[in-house]
Amino acid sequence: MRAVVQRVRRAEVRVDGKVVGRIGPGLLVLVGIAKEDSSDTGKALAEKVVRLRVFDDQDGRMNLDVREAGGAVLAVSEFTLYGDCRKGRRPNYTRAASPDDALPLYQSFVESLRSLGIKVETGEFRAMMDVDLVNDGPVTLLLDTDRTF
Repeated sequence: MRAVVQRVRRAEVRVDGKVVGRIGPGLLVLVGIAKEDSSDTGKALAEKVVRLRVFDDQDGRMNLDVREAGGAVLAVSEFTLYGDCRKGRRPNYTRAASPDDALPLYQSFVESLRSLGIKVETGEFRAMMDVDLVNDGPVTLLLDTDRTF
């Protein structure tokens, strides 16, 4: 799995003009799922996301995780994170999981976040979504379970 994690002041997702997920301060997580991923991969990624110390403590140092900061997570599926742009001009998505395989893994990732005590909102799987956010910092991190955490 791959994730783009952004510390946000607020974020929301709309589908057909209707808000389907909204958070205040916390993390916006765009998550892509590969063919070889499993629920264990999602659990490991969820634990990494929740434990990232990217929120300021009382001294202004990034020492707090999302739970300690009282934040939430907005998790949005995004298969394009597996777009391979090394050849040509059109991304190749052969490493991305099929929608039928990706949906239960995305749901498992979300449930893993929730099981860690995080308030989680989501986008709508396979929908065209408008994502609106105010990046805080900005702080943006890339996570990839193919690489050692």
